[in-house]
Amino acid sequence: MSVYYSLVLYVHVFSAALSIGPFFVLVPLIGRMKSADDAILDVQLSVFQSAVRVVKHAGHLLVLSGVLLLVSSGYRWTTSWVAMTILVMLASIVFLARAFKPVITEIRKNRDERDRLLGILNRNLWTYIILLMFMLYFMVVKPALW
Repeated sequence: MSVYYSLVLYVHVFSAALSIGPFFVLVPLIGRMKSADDAILDVQLSVFQSAVRVVKHAGHLLVLSGVLLLVSSGYRWTTSWVAMTILVMLASIVFLARAFKPVITEIRKNRDERDRLLGILNRNLWTYIILLMFMLYFMVVKPALW
């Protein structure tokens, strides 16, 4: 294994961890948001948005390093695990764009429905984590589906 490939693989694994790790910190944060006063809730929502931003940028690095690994490894774009990873990645990109920012904006505007909106935020968080776990499964296990 060349030094180049090892370095890109390291960056890819690091960015994969960085693209999912912050979301596990947000799980208990949502629970705390239910009883937080307005000033603390604003800070918690800002932390949530910052974590989503970190995940988004880590995803950019993940895609770039993944493309470099794929090109230098000899796998084809049509290999089942590669195609499934790309499919789940596209779904996660669309989901990430719609899952958090509109709900956070609504929580800031409509404090009366905080519990319902936090329930939506929690469901979206777990849905995104599951999507990322599917993507991670395809990258690690590399199942031959066709």
